Amino acid sequence: MRSGSAGRVARSMDVREGGAPPGTGVGGAVRTFLRSADGVALDALYEPGAAAHDGSGGGHGGRDDCVFVVAHGFTGDLDRPHVRRVARALARHGAVVTFSFRGHGASGGRSTVGDREVLDLAAAVAWARGFGHARVATVGFSMGGSVVLRHAALHGGPADAAPGEGRADTRTDAVVSVSSPARWYYRGTAPMRRLHWLVTRPEGRLLGRYGLRTRIHHRDWDPVPLPPFRAAARIAPTPLLIVHGDRDGYFPLDHPRMLAAAAGEHGELWLESGMGHAENAAADELLHRIARWTLAQAG
Repeated sequence: MRSGSAGRVARSMDVREGGAPPGTGVGGAVRTFLRSADGVALDALYEPGAAAHDGSGGGHGGRDDCVFVVAHGFTGDLDRPHVRRVARALARHGAVVTFSFRGHGASGGRSTVGDREVLDLAAAVAWARGFGHARVATVGFSMGGSVVLRHAALHGGPADAAPGEGRADTRTDAVVSVSSPARWYYRGTAPMRRLHWLVTRPEGRLLGRYGLRTRIHHRDWDPVPLPPFRAAARIAPTPLLIVHGDRDGYFPLDHPRMLAAAAGEHGELWLESGMGHAENAAADELLHRIARWTLAQAG
């Protein structure tokens, strides 16, 4: 799918190498609109995390601190309760950036269901790096889980270690992919057949716009983006964690196993007993465990 432009945006700004852009803030939080490389305005929120407020260490600019960039699932946005709960859990361990993908919430553009969204994540990562944290980790769920894999494959490695003049640093130091598909066009479960109807049919896109606050592009992917399992094979040496529930109603266990096999020794797989799909199914205990893994691996 190709991206278009839709939706009203109050203000926007380009993300460039250097300091964090200005925005509206309360208690150290900053909320503003970023702009992706292809010109889409993205609603984004930075929160410094609990440690910066309670004096327990790891505050803004500290040598060992980390900022988590959360990539939500399809039909989510940064204000959705399940996304806010993820942000609150991760904020116990570091700063957090949440944002709304194109076509979602207050962001502009139209959703391409995981294709051009890699540009949105790159903008959010560059913005997060501008706050001066030592490490940046991406944590994605469902569609966002596939996006963090492709982003790491396209924006990681030695070639991006020293961005050139005027070029934003879009690298990530660790990747966590939760409930991600391994391959595109999967229709093997009833929820995925409904999702394909939502994306491909005019009446489905109308439901998405007015019922789910998600504006979906009508064009097919051209070209088809790198499949998630092939992206997983290109992430090394960046640490990769794949998390999947054994009761996921969207993608059965052959998907995480395919991702883990592609990642090889540089990937770690957690199959969670009793867990369903994405943010709503991720218990706080799991989110804290993910954060601890990230801090241990992204050093």
